[in-house]
Amino acid sequence: MFGLFIGIIIFISVLLILLVLVQNPKGGGLASSFSSSNQFMGVKRTADFIEKATWALAGIIVFLSVVATMLPNDRETENRSRIQDQIDNTAIDPGRLPEYPTAPLPQPPDTNQ
Repeated sequence: MFGLFIGIIIFISVLLILLVLVQNPKGGGLASSFSSSNQFMGVKRTADFIEKATWALAGIIVFLSVVATMLPNDRETENRSRIQDQIDNTAIDPGRLPEYPTAPLPQPPDTNQ
């Protein structure tokens, strides 16, 4: 499932790159080639459509990225199960506290002198 989301994100990223390359920041680009007045979408509407499509694709990429981070990765699930197997197969009593080496506590200096 994680790989599917990554594949969709890459596909949409390529579409977004192509859409940005079609645009011209000075108002030209794809919109300037539709200079005929009898076009279905005029110059202004074509530029608006390209800009809205750019924002929509960017929003979809952000949304899918957030969703993909919430999904468990197959490799992480495999590692968790191996760790859980090691924990389950240990012969150590979990109720027993570890033994730490003890050292004598430092005594406060004698203040009677």
